[in-house]
Amino acid sequence: MSQHKVVLLLGSNIGDKKKNLHEALEHIKKGGNDILKISEFLTSEPVEFVSSNIFCNIASIIFTHLSPIQLLDFIKSIEVEMGRINDSKVSGGYADRIIDIDIVKYDELKFTSERLEVPHQKHLFEREFSRILLKDFF
Repeated sequence: MSQHKVVLLLGSNIGDKKKNLHEALEHIKKGGNDILKISEFLTSEPVEFVSSNIFCNIASIIFTHLSPIQLLDFIKSIEVEMGRINDSKVSGGYADRIIDIDIVKYDELKFTSERLEVPHQKHLFEREFSRILLKDFF
């Protein structure tokens, strides 16, 4: 079974944000994935929606045996298990969330479907907080 190098971005702006991020990483690990690197925590304003709740974000590099879609399904199941009730792809807009996990890169794969775009263009090129978190990863 081959291992794939994946860059994830995680964010939370509800409840104990750092605890939420640590819990998400634990779920990722328990799913049979290896966590290679974790960035420093970074706080940021909400992007593309208005909220008074500030985000806490981290980036992580993992090794996984899952395909891109299997990984997406897995991280979406973590979000639901942790209490996330709205998904921006489903609802059509962003809102406060207990956890958000995005796949930013998956090996050197270029992949686009209705549910997933890899590499994640907004995080790589448009969002300042993402560029700050990812600067030491590439």
